[in-house]
Amino acid sequence: MKNILIYCGSSYGNNEIYNKTAQEVGETLAKQDLRLVYGGGKAGLMGTVADAVLDNGGEVIGIIPSFMEAWEVQHTGLTECIVVESMHVRKQLMAEKADGVVALPGGWGTLDELFEILTWRQIGLHRMPVGLLNTNGFYDDLMMMMNKMVSEGFVRAVNLNFLIIDDNIESLLEKMRNDATEGEIIGKRIERA
Repeated sequence: MKNILIYCGSSYGNNEIYNKTAQEVGETLAKQDLRLVYGGGKAGLMGTVADAVLDNGGEVIGIIPSFMEAWEVQHTGLTECIVVESMHVRKQLMAEKADGVVALPGGWGTLDELFEILTWRQIGLHRMPVGLLNTNGFYDDLMMMMNKMVSEGFVRAVNLNFLIIDDNIESLLEKMRNDATEGEIIGKRIERA
């Protein structure tokens, strides 16, 4: 794994632990020479992760739709910033550039991206490891819901196993590397629909 796609909030949340963890994630990515791929924003946890990677000598690729430029949310200090025409193209290109995905706490957009990338894995469009960083138990209730989806027959257990969960970024990345080296990541690039 070289390029890690991060999904996270464009807000900070109500607990400082989320911003502190986003800072740690960025520092860890830079220390491990992993390039950040993300949505290109400067606000909230997104901006914190990007700034931490850059402040520690790492590289950041941001991908942002053109309509968001008018909102002045684009991070202007990135290694590379790609402006695309739509959210759909943004998500596609972020996935194409990634070798692994990690979701931090966030809102609707984070969940949308997380479930879309899991769905793409389920239907065979990629084989990247997908991680969930469960900071402060943020995703505990979601994990219960996903287990309910399995027990009620709407998600197969093997597909739930695509999601690697941990509350520590270093051990999460290690688990993802192990997943990637166990023959799971063969031709992992996203196929164009």
